[in-house]
Amino acid sequence: WPSRLAVSCFHSWPSIKPVRNVHFPNDIVFQDYVRQGELERIGRFIRTKRVSLDTIYHSAYPHTVLRSFCYLECVKLLVKLGADITQRDEDGWTALHMACSDGFPEIAKYLLSLGADTEAENDCGEKPIDLIDPDSKEFLELFGVGTNTFDS
Repeated sequence: WPSRLAVSCFHSWPSIKPVRNVHFPNDIVFQDYVRQGELERIGRFIRTKRVSLDTIYHSAYPHTVLRSFCYLECVKLLVKLGADITQRDEDGWTALHMACSDGFPEIAKYLLSLGADTEAENDCGEKPIDLIDPDSKEFLELFGVGTNTFDS
């Protein structure tokens, strides 16, 4: 057997490829800040008009907010900065639909305190209450219903 030579894949000369920078649209960067719970950057983006709450993707609020790490704090900040709690996504879901569906009673309570519409129907005809976990005492108390409401 011939002896094996060690082969190195590391090149000591510099790459001749140009360095490339990737730039993302502001609304994508904004959504990432929301997901990471970067409250200061979220506020700065909106105050400096790098994004507008009525022109970012319709699904950015509430979907992105409810999947963020800051949850209630992000929702409160976005509302303070002008977010419309009645805004719907492409499927007719409001922030209250999302809070109920994803199991965030504290956000639902906050949205209800601001007058969120409990009767709003999404494109499938579902109201926020139709999306809550029937075993969630917090949601049942929030909507003032008993467990027998969900029995078929």
